[in-house]
Amino acid sequence: MAAQDMTPTVSRQDTMMNGKSILITGGSGSFGKKYVETILARYKPARLIVYSRDELKQFEMQQVFNDECMRYFIGDVRDLARLKLAMRGVDYVIHAAALKQVPAAEYNPIECIKTNINGAENVITASIEMGVQKVIALSTDKAANPINLYGATKLASDKLFVAANNMAGRGGAKFSVVRYGNVVGSRGSVVPFYRKLIEEGATSLPVTHEDMTRFWITLQQGVDLVLDSFRRMHGGEIFVPRIPSIRIVDLVESMLPGGRFHTIGIRPGEKLHEVMCPHDDSHLTLEFDQYFVIKPSIRFHREPIDYIRSALGEIGKPVPFGFEYNSGANPVFLTPQQIGQLS
Repeated sequence: MAAQDMTPTVSRQDTMMNGKSILITGGSGSFGKKYVETILARYKPARLIVYSRDELKQFEMQQVFNDECMRYFIGDVRDLARLKLAMRGVDYVIHAAALKQVPAAEYNPIECIKTNINGAENVITASIEMGVQKVIALSTDKAANPINLYGATKLASDKLFVAANNMAGRGGAKFSVVRYGNVVGSRGSVVPFYRKLIEEGATSLPVTHEDMTRFWITLQQGVDLVLDSFRRMHGGEIFVPRIPSIRIVDLVESMLPGGRFHTIGIRPGEKLHEVMCPHDDSHLTLEFDQYFVIKPSIRFHREPIDYIRSALGEIGKPVPFGFEYNSGANPVFLTPQQIGQLS
């Protein structure tokens, strides 16, 4: 089961988003900006709504993305009434808002719960009540077998979005989840942190553990995966891309000639390797050419869904019992040279 290069198979000439009203929560973040850039380049939406709570980031985005279809909504996913107002007439929702920093979540668990769990509930409620057609929530590899508070809240969020298909009922909104690993160069990730240290003259980079591995995906690949999943989804799936892994020491080598590093120890709530498809879910996991689907563990009170065939007609197959998609056991690792080209 080799990880793929994530070259998109879905036609970039599709018109799914044309004439539609689209809202993205957390839309002024790294993913949101790349998503907006991609939508404006490929489609002609009626409205493209950035919903986030950071007025400065929104102001900065407006200097770059000021097309007639753009709308900017100051709001927090903790605020149900504000979400409902923003979702009037919206067709598609991408839920990207979250508190994501693992150590910060360990020290501020209630705040993380309010945004990642209560906020997810609010997005679901607003989407159903305002007649949204499709919703995709962004997840994380840390939601699989979580050992930290952030991962636990995202697992709860994933469960909420899957179960939301029952709440919506027959003919109502469809909800799915996209789960992927570390995004190259996103805000708060290790790449810009390392780059800053190097610019300041560092001759050795901090590594939490020299055996650490991570799944690796670019922002554009993440955006493409979400766009493709809107066309593939039946509702209730967790989509997991087949992507390469990296070794943290290879990342250091790609950024700092000689690859000098010093070990600082694993941070609170941090894993040595990440998992995206847990072995406990192997009986629910389907393998497609470029992605996996984790089927819902619950039955929906609507028409039966055959998840082995995507809405685009792609055919999957069950994985072997006990299969686990683990960054440390992934058959495809990027070399330092390949990491450097992506970073």
